[in-house]
Amino acid sequence: MSQVVPEKPLRVVVWSTGTVGRHAIAGIDAHPDLELVGVWVSNPDKHGRDAGDLAGLGRELGVRATTDRDELVALAPDAIVHTAMADDRVFECIDDLVSFVEAGINVTSSGPVLLQWPERILSPDDIARIEDACARGGASMHVNGIDPGFANDVLPLVLTSLSQRIDEVRVMEVCDYSTYDQAVVMNDLFGFGKPMDEPGWLWNPGILTMAWGSVVRQIAAALDVVLDEPLVEEVERRPAARDTPSVSGDIAAGTMGAVRFQLIGTVDGVPRVVLEHVTRTDAADHPDWEQPAAGTDGCYRVRVTGEPYLQLDLVHHGEHGDHNVSGMITTAQRIVNALPAVVAAPPGLVRAIDLPLVTGRGLVTGTRGVVRR
Repeated sequence: MSQVVPEKPLRVVVWSTGTVGRHAIAGIDAHPDLELVGVWVSNPDKHGRDAGDLAGLGRELGVRATTDRDELVALAPDAIVHTAMADDRVFECIDDLVSFVEAGINVTSSGPVLLQWPERILSPDDIARIEDACARGGASMHVNGIDPGFANDVLPLVLTSLSQRIDEVRVMEVCDYSTYDQAVVMNDLFGFGKPMDEPGWLWNPGILTMAWGSVVRQIAAALDVVLDEPLVEEVERRPAARDTPSVSGDIAAGTMGAVRFQLIGTVDGVPRVVLEHVTRTDAADHPDWEQPAAGTDGCYRVRVTGEPYLQLDLVHHGEHGDHNVSGMITTAQRIVNALPAVVAAPPGLVRAIDLPLVTGRGLVTGTRGVVRR
């Protein structure tokens, strides 16, 4: 399918201005098919500040941030780009998204990531509640990003179009997280910097399936594969070899400094779809684990074992920052650039495999304002 081009710019609200939201504001400002009409903030100190200031654009956009939720819903925007932290408030966040679609507002969101493919994670009743809310409001909801998201849904599935036989699809993130500025994720969820006998929340049984099961099951569904249940969770945590500086809190030698985990989808006990993460806080540690692309601190890797053998590395870094900065940009841009397609979609949950072609249309330098329809 060809990409969707709206007849007039879509009116968009950005919900939160943190590590992802600030980039969403910049992305909407740059997009010829989108118009920023509102910004929600949770911090009272940000109330009344201009969106351009909050996004670090160095200029005002004429849109003032507000803590007033009802004020923004009353604008009746075409869509909300929701980037508020969801990892530690999954069900409260789902309630927020449901209220938006019930009000007739389409939503793209960076979380909760389980909504990318909620089957077998949420109950049938919970999924029906979301679908019913979308139907009542005549609105669509799409959750995506870079990982979970594009790097392990659209990217690997496109790569498999080159396959004659597929034995295993493995999607990986191999990354140094020492510059990842998100203390809740680093300290509470992963447990970096904590004693080895105090594991982070992610390592409790079933949590990896809740967080990344959508990835494994969506790939399997797209390839017409029925997986064994439950998915297999494997985790190996290792201590830091030395004191390691980190923007989210320095990591002392002997505390948790690295982790390798896998979420494995099997068929008759044989791994067929695998998500793997190798997360270090010291890039020099644990050379026996998977390494990022040469000369980089991190990459997303897709490996399709079969005929032929295929491997693809996606490397990114920010213009004024490293791969963790560009990870926030790519997360924001995936849900920003998908907006026209999501707004045009039938009401309901929209999966990545439901979307038509999504591109960076209108974003080529020097072409802003050139309309080609």
